[in-house]
Amino acid sequence: MLQSCPSSAKNLCRKLVRVLPPTLNKATETTRPVCDIFINHRGIDTKRTIAGLLHDHLFRLGLRPFLDSHSMKPGDRLFGKIDPAIRNCKLGVAIFSPNYCDSYFCLQELALLMEKKKRVIPIFCDVKPSQLQVMDYGTRSAEELGRFKWALEEAKYTVGLTFDTLTGDWPEFLNSATEAVVENMVELGALNPRKKSTYIPHGRE
Repeated sequence: MLQSCPSSAKNLCRKLVRVLPPTLNKATETTRPVCDIFINHRGIDTKRTIAGLLHDHLFRLGLRPFLDSHSMKPGDRLFGKIDPAIRNCKLGVAIFSPNYCDSYFCLQELALLMEKKKRVIPIFCDVKPSQLQVMDYGTRSAEELGRFKWALEEAKYTVGLTFDTLTGDWPEFLNSATEAVVENMVELGALNPRKKSTYIPHGRE
């Protein structure tokens, strides 16, 4: 069930002040990670809609979301940019959609997020968790299939957001998704960096 975001813009800004550094000089700029939030998504389903809008919404708030179409340029090697972004990000947002599981890259990114023990917020867009399945088309090794199935199950058993692109309220969804991202960023910033990252209490639709 999609949850609304009751907090005001003023409260959101207060939280962002706690997340973002007060100033950026050349030294801090070079040591900051490539991104704060990695957006894992299936491009043909969501790049021009939910993923792109969420990226732009977070970027305008001063965060550093990573979305391949916005964060990479022609000539960049896929894994040369994506892998470091995942390893250095503070939070992952996995946008699940009807064609998500058909993509090797989507599942590879999700598996890496889980293996690196990143906290992940799942967004189920036009799809239910029970409909997401890793299929064996004979092109993936048993090891890869095992990794992908494990990562997908971890995400499916994590509380997230749901959204129907035909009937959903887009402004309300963007507010809810942004609130979820900021709340998790605040929590992660308050944790001892040596402690193991924890997932949001899990549940299932």
